[in-house]
Amino acid sequence: MIARVTIPGDSVRIRLDNTFGTEPVTIGRAYIGHRVQGAALAGGSNRPLTFDGASEVAIPAGGSTWSDPVRLSVLAQQDLAVSLYIPGSNIRPSQHTGAVTTSYRSADGSGDVAPEESRAPFGSTTTSLWWLKAIDVESVSSPGAIVAFGDSITDGTCSTLDAHDRWEDVLSVRLGLEHDGNTLRARAGEGLKAMINEGIGGNTITREGLTPPADSTPGVERLDRDVLSHHGVTDVVLFMGTNDIRRGATAAQVIAAMTSIAQKVKAKGIRVVGVTIIPRHNVAPTGTNTGWNADKTRIKNGVNRWIRTKAPFDNVIDFDQVVRDPANPDLMRPPFNCGDGIHPSPAGYYAMGKSVELSLFQSSGERRR
Repeated sequence: MIARVTIPGDSVRIRLDNTFGTEPVTIGRAYIGHRVQGAALAGGSNRPLTFDGASEVAIPAGGSTWSDPVRLSVLAQQDLAVSLYIPGSNIRPSQHTGAVTTSYRSADGSGDVAPEESRAPFGSTTTSLWWLKAIDVESVSSPGAIVAFGDSITDGTCSTLDAHDRWEDVLSVRLGLEHDGNTLRARAGEGLKAMINEGIGGNTITREGLTPPADSTPGVERLDRDVLSHHGVTDVVLFMGTNDIRRGATAAQVIAAMTSIAQKVKAKGIRVVGVTIIPRHNVAPTGTNTGWNADKTRIKNGVNRWIRTKAPFDNVIDFDQVVRDPANPDLMRPPFNCGDGIHPSPAGYYAMGKSVELSLFQSSGERRR
């Protein structure tokens, strides 16, 4: 499985989740190394991982486990390969289906090839990420991590496979370039913040009164698992609401859920940045898709007014203003519409990521400098 880290460091560890598994899963062996291209790893980089000192670990249904740290120097924006040997048969993975990154697997029954660094054993591909929840990088200089907490527009629908061109990818690269180019901060020993993508396609922020019902765990319920359980979180970017409104939520319901999340995040001493909901084009209802219309746009605009003027966020990112059509603010600009009237194109994601003020994620002491 291929995943990208966003900060440099000298050692790493992984988190494996069996959140949606219906039975325990046994990890026979696990390795992590530097990916070069495709399924090929840099020679000598593949490191065995242990779990409380053991090479094998069983994760119960709904459970999670961390590996022990292993020495492996990594760079910012470097792709790593996490290789798992899963003994047994007919194992159903707990997975992130829309990872927008190609990963690789060996044929069933081929045995333990996790230590392999060549691409030869890995003849099949998948764009799902199986069991891998996080890669922690140990850094003595990084001041923390930013969690992008959202739906498919954060997950990356309509972004480019393997291009890492989602809005938070653009933001992460900008943070790295700004850090590397700022000699004052470098001399002060201030590090680069990591970026964590916790977007789920179709995700809602609440559950109550939605038609059709939410088809994934809503934001208010997954906050602990997907945000607060990560290590070193200093900032949360909350970008949800469009799917609630599509399912019939009122402005008051969306506002209440956003307020609840903001309060819980701030109670942990973490900053929370609210994001305005971007335009969504009218679509007639079909089947279980309740569509979008002018009334839902009015609700969206009402929520956005609250986000801009009254919401209990530490700061606001106005993506609605970035992607909307100047000639019709209730629609996306044509070049920024990937074609479904819901998701931005890669150009739209780029404009969103480029628009974010980097100072939002600095401490008050950094901002004074």
